[in-house]
Amino acid sequence: MKVAVGSDHAGFEYKELIKKHLQEKGFQVIDKGTYSKESVDYPLFGEAVGKAVASGEADRGVVICGTGIGISIAANKIKGVRAALCTNEYMARMARKHNDANVLAFGARVLGTDVVLGIVDEFFSTEFEGGRHERRVSLLSKIETENL
Repeated sequence: MKVAVGSDHAGFEYKELIKKHLQEKGFQVIDKGTYSKESVDYPLFGEAVGKAVASGEADRGVVICGTGIGISIAANKIKGVRAALCTNEYMARMARKHNDANVLAFGARVLGTDVVLGIVDEFFSTEFEGGRHERRVSLLSKIETENL
């Protein structure tokens, strides 16, 4: 699986940690930046990861900023992206099972590294359930196309 990762300066260290963690698990990681702790604007990196997922360059994505809020909003502006801001493993599991989320978002200033790695593992090991959830995910796509 190919995973695009991106963060602003607040999430840089977590992005590097997650890259290494995913690579050790056999994932191909595409780093969309940022590449240092120098102050940058989170929308650019949410957009870059979102576009990578929407275009098929990556199968899924991970975005990180201070709270996870801004960068998840940015990623969700890209058609076809379902970015889920998760603060625990249950949210990550349900984001995949029920919402077929394709981008994981979280805040580096909100969660500890041990919690984050558990969330990442849950997100990438959980499959979409389909069934009644297919209809709901289709409705999300319909909303997206009707409001362009």
